[in-house]
Amino acid sequence: MANQSDDTTSVSVDWNAAAAAFDEEPDHGLRDPQVRAAWAGRLRAWLPERPGDLLDLGCGTGSLSLLAAEQGHRVTGVDLSPAMIALARAKLAGRDAVFLVGDAATPPVGEQRFDTVLVRHVLWTLPDPGRALRHWRDLLRPGGRLVLVEGVWGTVSPVGIPADLLTDLLAPLTEHARVERLSDDARLWGRAVEDERYAVVATV
Repeated sequence: MANQSDDTTSVSVDWNAAAAAFDEEPDHGLRDPQVRAAWAGRLRAWLPERPGDLLDLGCGTGSLSLLAAEQGHRVTGVDLSPAMIALARAKLAGRDAVFLVGDAATPPVGEQRFDTVLVRHVLWTLPDPGRALRHWRDLLRPGGRLVLVEGVWGTVSPVGIPADLLTDLLAPLTEHARVERLSDDARLWGRAVEDERYAVVATV
């Protein structure tokens, strides 16, 4: 969730400074039981039924990592912000989870491969989304899946990545991709929203 590339020009946020207050947003901290339950339900539908190895890129403070771990998955989280990673490690203390400081576009996981790559609100910040998607696909085992939560925010100067553009980028890389619209589920965001929010689940 933190800006994941030093040369990104679309977002200039000091994520280390923002880390302490990051979880105050309903869909970041998932502190409200209804918001938490809504995201847990979505993850259960998106992730493999059998527990596996999950890579959470741009993991922020680890809120989605925690939900995945609670569902039995072995989590590796990556974020560019050391402050975010410190909070994620504390949040998942005692869980089957590892957190690494690094760039989501090229995560420092070596030869490790995963059953799922989970990315929320990160791809649109990267200077070359197509290149990142190709790299993420290569981090998956055969039959693995990409779970990408993205959107387009704002009306005057909208930022983000539209669903049709993302599915076009995925078409040559994946066997199947489906789009799930999220804008109309206020429980996910702690309030009603009108902008484009969606998830793409793609298998390789």
